[in-house]
Amino acid sequence: MLVYQETRTQDIRKALDARRAELAEEHTAAVAEMTLAGTADSGDDVADLGTKAFNREQEFALAVSIRNRLEQVERALERLDAGHYGTCETCREEIPVARLAAFPSVTLCVGCKSRSEHRY
Repeated sequence: MLVYQETRTQDIRKALDARRAELAEEHTAAVAEMTLAGTADSGDDVADLGTKAFNREQEFALAVSIRNRLEQVERALERLDAGHYGTCETCREEIPVARLAAFPSVTLCVGCKSRSEHRY
């Protein structure tokens, strides 16, 4: 059983490391795209300026989203190192394997995630 657990942990770590590398590359590309977008040209009219501002906001939101997903993966790796991977941060119950397979960086079970998103 211990060998199975170690193999499973290594497989999870490998998948999370691969996802972290992929997200880091996406984030670098998104940030580079933002810096290449440039600023206002002297010939821009109000509509051009508005379009450029909107595009910059979209690029920034994308970069932030990628960075958030990267942080989730890093947090999952930390939990794996600490021996808490696969345990819900709120209720301390086991997170179902199917949920972990679908979302390896998840830290909440379905019930706790649902309650955390419930809006009054």
